[in-house]
Amino acid sequence: MNFSYLDNSATTPVCPAAYEKMKTVLEGTFGNPSSLHLMGMEAEKIVNDAREKLFNAFGAKKYGKTKPQMLIFTASGTEANNLALIGAATAKERRRGGKIIVGETEHPSVIETAKYLSAIGFKVAFIPCPRGVWDMEKYRAELSSDTILVSAMLVNNETGAVNDIASIASLAKAKNPDVLIHCDAVQGFLKIPEPLASVPADLISVSSHKIGGPKGVGALFIREKVITTKSLVPVIHGGGQESGMRSGTENTAGIAGFGAAAEFEYKNLSASLVRFKELRALLEQLISKELPDVRVNTPVGKYVPHIISLTLPDIRSETMLHFLSRKGVFVSSGSACASNTGHKSHVLLSYGMTEKEVDSTIRVSLGVQNTEEDIHNLVNALAQGISSLSRKTK
Repeated sequence: MNFSYLDNSATTPVCPAAYEKMKTVLEGTFGNPSSLHLMGMEAEKIVNDAREKLFNAFGAKKYGKTKPQMLIFTASGTEANNLALIGAATAKERRRGGKIIVGETEHPSVIETAKYLSAIGFKVAFIPCPRGVWDMEKYRAELSSDTILVSAMLVNNETGAVNDIASIASLAKAKNPDVLIHCDAVQGFLKIPEPLASVPADLISVSSHKIGGPKGVGALFIREKVITTKSLVPVIHGGGQESGMRSGTENTAGIAGFGAAAEFEYKNLSASLVRFKELRALLEQLISKELPDVRVNTPVGKYVPHIISLTLPDIRSETMLHFLSRKGVFVSSGSACASNTGHKSHVLLSYGMTEKEVDSTIRVSLGVQNTEEDIHNLVNALAQGISSLSRKTK
């Protein structure tokens, strides 16, 4: 069956470069990177080679390469976010009970971690995000001298909105020069033209399977200041792998695949961004012409072209998703991590939608493998779905 996969913000197909690299490692290198013998040293070299590829894809060579800056491999973007928030909040006794500020539209791995920190005594403030981006006036009002940590995602996973991390960081540092800035860049890594190393955050989280790498691998980029001031402590304890910041034997093959995917995506970034813009323009043109009752939810300010939020005319998103799936078209109703909870999207509610609108909104997210045919397949299937499902609900 031919299909059109348009749910790349949930996960991406493993790119050939990552697959081939992982295959080579799995077939030839099974040593533990912590072992001192030759096979262990070979595995360690594979991990460190992948780390260098990630540093390069971050643009770290231009913005203060590599050591003593650090890149720690984790098992996911979620773990990287947990390490950043919990590790930073609990690193120093004087931070206990301090204030943490996060956006209302953050990924659940940030929202739920912030709630956990609130439960153990930290003050937590959530900033509304109308039309996708931070309400800067309310943010200014929440900032105080006891703010110890601010976490803001670079690109929202449901709307594609791009936050102004530079302004968010600048305002926070003006209130407290020692505040740490964390940026969840899982959806922004190798999806925006600017290098991540130029983003003024102390801690930056990324994930492998969002860029054509395997699932089960993430990373946290850590600035020199965080390391030298010992402002981050591990949340997983054991053998002291990853410079003592993340214990547990490294997933050598997965890390190798992550590095290969990052290298491939970095080399092809300019072409990918142009393609995303072309496909989005085609989709918006076809919707305007053929599906006038479908609303494109365009964030205020900057947004990425590869994530498109669409509100349907009085049809539940879940119902439409099942219809589209039967037609071989795969999209999402929002974050894959929260899609099975039964809760309405906190992102779209903060965006300003009514509960009814949230319940009728789908997300289309483009990948490097997508073509114009995929866009036409989506629009044709949506047209059929709207015609069929609207009749059934009347």
